Order: sequence, then structure tokens, then C-alpha cells
Amino acid sequence: MIRALLLVLLATGLVLAPGCSRSSPAGTESSPRVLVGAGATLPYPLYSKWAAEYARVDPTVRVNYQSIGSGAGIRQVEGGVVDFGATDEPMSEEQIRQSPIKLVHIPTTVGAVVFAFNLPGLRDLALSADVAAAIFLGTVQRWDDERLRALNPGRVLPSEPIIVVHRADGSGTSAALTTYFSMHDEKWSTTVGSGTSPRFPVGVGTKGNEGVTAFVKATPLSIGYVELVYAKQAGLSMAQVRNPAGRFVAPTLDALDAAARSVNASAATSGERVMLLDSADESAYPIAALSYVVVPRNARDRKKGEALAKFLWWAVHHGQAFARELDYAALPSPLVGRAERALRELRADGHELLPAGS
Repeated sequence: MIRALLLVLLATGLVLAPGCSRSSPAGTESSPRVLVGAGATLPYPLYSKWAAEYARVDPTVRVNYQSIGSGAGIRQVEGGVVDFGATDEPMSEEQIRQSPIKLVHIPTTVGAVVFAFNLPGLRDLALSADVAAAIFLGTVQRWDDERLRALNPGRVLPSEPIIVVHRADGSGTSAALTTYFSMHDEKWSTTVGSGTSPRFPVGVGTKGNEGVTAFVKATPLSIGYVELVYAKQAGLSMAQVRNPAGRFVAPTLDALDAAARSVNASAATSGERVMLLDSADESAYPIAALSYVVVPRNARDRKKGEALAKFLWWAVHHGQAFARELDYAALPSPLVGRAERALRELRADGHELLPAGS
């Protein structure tokens, strides 16, 4: 039943928590307080689940999260359009300096970026970082290219052009992928680079993980990159990717958990950027991404700020129990601690938003 509901939610691109109406007034005695968020598509299925579950925990609060892409989510929270944003790519120092308001990054979950493909008659495919980068650069153009055949002995690859699809919107999923490519391929690093809105030299652009998923599902001979849950829900084939230990690892939950567990505790404590790409664990899937909620440090509305802080405290603790059933890895302990410290920074009129003893 949960999976069927998720398919409906993914198709609409919007979750409205039970009991919430777009026209209902928020924060009154007679109606629930509505917290509106927008941003990354990678964690959307999990945030949708959290919204539904939290409505049972606190019936006075409803959470409405829109899947619009990481870049748009940050812009909307900066502009006061939404109460919180979401991104899979933390803001750079330059972005933080230029932001009109002080924002706090709160880690929430760990997802996997996978290569979803549609090859009739073939469910298994092996890729390395450099060959995958060459496909998205357009230097590997056919499925039976010798570099692909070398990675896939015994598999019959069609003598057909590769149809590439990528994100057209600002995306933390794109940022994770392009950072990974830049780590492994000098040509990619110097010509495309990394970021939320890269200029892909080849392929078809479409919006959201939902759009890429739908394109690959409908288009034989295509390949694209999406978050794990989207590919699984659509029944798409996913490539195994060679990790630093030289193993070809499928994007399973165990492989994602291994990447999450490899978080450097000192980096999580110090506030440094946490990277989950290319985990040293030989069983880890190499393209894992940490997702964040981005919240104004100083809430415009104290009551809504308190409600949001309590919801996010629940999400990084009790909400982690729902991660695995939706194909995410739960936050490891160092990142739960980092989230707690970030949440304790939140203020309204100089007052802490979380109650003492949380």
C-alpha cells in the first residue's frame, strides 16, 4: 500500500499531508499549523512519509513539501516563500555570504544516485566512473563501445546509439554526480565541472528525478541518473558501479548503509563538508549523497519556528526508522549529533526554538 501511494505522490510532484487544505488558514485554534517546504527531489518520498506520520504524532501540525529541485528550494526559503528548503548540495561559502538571511543546514538522510538504464533483454550492466563520465560527455556514444564491452564481458550489448537523459533543473542529485565525475575524470573536471546546474554537452534534459525516471522508462536504449527509490519504484534496471576497492557494487540498501557508516566523525563534529562519495568501505556503493533541510536561523514567526524545530528533531530521531523501507540509509550517529547541534542554533526574537531538555 505504501509503495502504491508513493507512485501517486511521485507522479503529482506534491505531497499535501492528510487534513491539510491549500486554502486553510495556518496557526489558528481551529486549524492545524501548516509548515511549507520545497526543494530537493532526492528525499521527496521520505519527506512525504514523514509528513503523514508526523500528522499522527502532532495533529496540530501539517507538513507540506514540494519537490522542485535543490536550487529552487534554497531560493524559496531565502525569499520567505517557504518555511524550509531542502538540498542535496550544501551551500558554498560564497552562496552563504550572498544569502539575504542566515541559513542553518540540518542533515536528514542519505540517498544513492544510480545509473538507470533501459536495454531490452538486458538487466545487468557494469560501469566505472570514467566510462560513465565518457557517456555523459558524449565520447562513448554507442552501447557496444569497446570501453563498455571491456567492463561487461559475456553481456551482449546492442550496436545502437546511447540516448542520454539528465536533469534540466538545479539539482543536488546533479551536484553529487558531477562531483563524482570530477573526482575521476580530468576532462569532465575541466570542461563541465561540478555543481547543481552543470551544462551537459549531450543528452536530453528533463525536470526532477521524476522526469528522468519517466524518460528512461519510456525510452529504450536510454540511460540517466536518478535517486535509488525512483528507479526501484519504476522497476528500472540499475548499473553496478566500480568502487575504490575495485568491486562492482549494486545500489542496494546494505551498500548504501556501508557508505553512510563511513562518515568521518571528526568532520561531522567540526562542521566540515561531509562527503559520502567513494567510501573506503569495500562493500559501499560509491555514489551516496547526504541530504539537508535548510532553515532560517532566525524564524520570522516564533510559533511556526517552534513547530518546525520540533518536527525536524522528530525527523532526525524517530523519523529515521522509516528510511530503510523507502530505500534510504538512516543517519549515522555522528550526523545525528550534527543535526542536533544545528537545530539548537535556531532562534526567534533571541529565544531558542527547541524546548529545554529536547
